[in-house]
Amino acid sequence: MNENVQVLSTVRVKNSEDLYKIVDSLNRTLKEQNLMFGLALDDDDETAIFTIYRT
Repeated sequence: MNENVQVLSTVRVKNSEDLYKIVDSLNRTLKEQNLMFGLALDDDDETAIFTIYRT
């Protein structure tokens, strides 16, 4: 990952079919504020890992 990217927060939540839509909306809306949002599945596929980055 780029040296200028800082992890601000990471949280694990129950995976939901539409969770990616929230992350996409946040990324589109807040990229001018140098914020980026990530979503990954944990090994069990029932838990999503949501991360907020400052770029």
